[in-house]
This record gives sequence, structure tokens and C-alpha cells, in this order.
Amino acid sequence: MASHTLDSSVNARIVASNKDFALSQPEYLIAGNWKMNGLGADADALAKGVAAGASSAPAVTELLVCPPYLHIDRVSAALAGSGAQVGGQDCHNEISGAFTGDVSAEMLADMGCSYVIVGHSERRDGHREGDPAIWAKASAALRAGLKPIICVGETEQERLAGKAEETVARQVRACTPDGVDGSKIALAYEPVWAIGSGRTPTRDEIAAVHKAMRAALEDMLGAEAGGGIRLLYGGSVKPSNAKEIMALDNVNGALIGGASLKAEDFLGIAATCA
Repeated sequence: MASHTLDSSVNARIVASNKDFALSQPEYLIAGNWKMNGLGADADALAKGVAAGASSAPAVTELLVCPPYLHIDRVSAALAGSGAQVGGQDCHNEISGAFTGDVSAEMLADMGCSYVIVGHSERRDGHREGDPAIWAKASAALRAGLKPIICVGETEQERLAGKAEETVARQVRACTPDGVDGSKIALAYEPVWAIGSGRTPTRDEIAAVHKAMRAALEDMLGAEAGGGIRLLYGGSVKPSNAKEIMALDNVNGALIGGASLKAEDFLGIAATCA
């Protein structure tokens, strides 16, 4: 698979501006993906619940919520001063243009977002987004000063065929911009068959895939940069199973779907990182 490289000036800016962040970023990133859920009042209530409990989250965690685009402003206001961050659920790779219904990374940054999810399996499947599109979106996020959370994961057929680690490592190489500062991105392993199903891979299966992801990143970026990237697990994460998942090698947080729609569950998952 051919590698992709960020424009040298963009990468230089990213590296220069994030040397200090690499030394200080929390060990765990706990990210809630609200997907297409909630009206305004629901978003207000959920964000206020997260804000109320954010101060009790372990110091080793960074909290992030990714609401629907229309709620970003009100969620940002509700979370102000809590320490929790706000992110987008997707972005277009262009800065602006005739792209009806799309949102650019620059628009998200302008609204106060610090992260954006790219490559979620629901986008890959429902919007037919392949690895090149995900790479372009991750690069756009970096260009705008956002930290992309790049999602990867195998289908059930690939898992049953014994190709889970191979598939995920290939996606990591194809979707991660070469030469990027490791403190500016995160990757999330979400086995497609586990999302929203209530099914979770075994601890050994999760550990094996995360090990393959780490190896691919270190091969691409070097041991220091590749070893410092936070790798999240996503796929039916809940308070009852989070502690054993967070304890695994190379697991540095979670990308949470359904459980992030209840503040107590979201904060309960974060609490397991202590």
C-alpha cells in the first residue's frame, strides 16, 4: 500500500506546535459518539450531566463528547469550564465548496471542536467511504488544527477468516498520514460486528488487534511517535466490561456509542481508568 505524506509545511507546523502536548496528554481518551441522537433539550441535559461529573474523572483521562453538528454550540456552552472537550463526528476533506450537506474541518474548529471522528464503520458502509477518503479527512483535520480519531475494524467475515489483524493493520497504514506527530491523532479499533450488537471480542482478541495496530504505527512513524499514539477500543463498551478492556496492553481509551448517551454510564467508563 502506497504511503501518503502531509505537505511538509503543514507537518512542520503540527510538530512544532505539539511537542509540549506530547509530554502532557492524558494516558486515556474517553470519547462519546452520540451519533444521530437527541434533540436540543436532550443534548443540554446530557452535556450538563457530563459537566457535573467531569471533575471526578481520573486525572489520567481526557473526556470528549461528539454530538450531532447542530448541537455543538450548546454542548460546548454546557461543558465550558468542566475540562471535557467537544468534537465532530465527521468532516469533509475540502476547506469549502459545493458539497451539499457536508461540514469542513475548519468549520468544526471554528465552533470550538478539538477532535473529529473519521472513518467510522457507519460512514464507511452507509456512505461508501474507503481508506483514501479517510486519509484525506484525517489530513484535513490536521490542517485545521483538529485531532482526528481514525476508526478501523474488521467485518465478521474477515474475523471468521482469520484476517482481523491483517485487515486492521492495512487500514492503519492506509488511513494514517505519514510523518504525523503522534500526539495529534488517535486511532480507534471498532470491530464492525460488535458495534451496537452487545457482543464484544475476547480480551485476547482485542489485545492482538491493538498489538498489530501499534506495530503498524511504529513501522510507519518510528518507535517514539508510533508508540505514543493513543489507541482506543470501541464496540459495545459499557461500565461492566470497561475495566478489563482498559487494563489491556496498548489500550489507551474508548470510543463509546450507546453508553455515551447516559452521563452516568459515560462517566462510569472513565472511572475504570483509575
